Amino acid sequence: MKLVVIGNSGSGKSTFARRAAGEHGLVYFELDAIVWEPHQIGVARPIEAARAELAAFIGAHERWVIEGCYGDLAEAALPACTELIFMNPGVAACLANNRRRPWEPHKYDSAADQERMLPNLLAWVEGYYTRTDALSYAYHRSLFDAFAGSKRELAGDS
Repeated sequence: MKLVVIGNSGSGKSTFARRAAGEHGLVYFELDAIVWEPHQIGVARPIEAARAELAAFIGAHERWVIEGCYGDLAEAALPACTELIFMNPGVAACLANNRRRPWEPHKYDSAADQERMLPNLLAWVEGYYTRTDALSYAYHRSLFDAFAGSKRELAGDS
């Protein structure tokens, strides 16, 4: 089993992916970990480095789940995956989930740092359906619709 999980920030990707990893013995991989410099959310690593790390992960593991909002990286993983999951609960659910997200020490040095970033994150989440970049609904929808393999679109906490 090799799953790719895409969707907006706060859509339930991480929760779904961690649950699938535990239930099916999959190695969990969060794309945030390769996109941003460690403890420097907002400071992107070179895309070539992220792509190389993703390829190395895929090559090193037989069973995995990869999750993230980065459509271009998800797209790079699709040829190796057995199922694509599109988390699409709507913007209100994503905003609510981000507001109640606990401190993520693997991303932020302190809960206060995470809280300071929240207004920017919420504004970005609200733009999901109107943006057209690789982190947008339009990009995710296009990936999902074009994917010929097994796929599911989930709303809410499915």
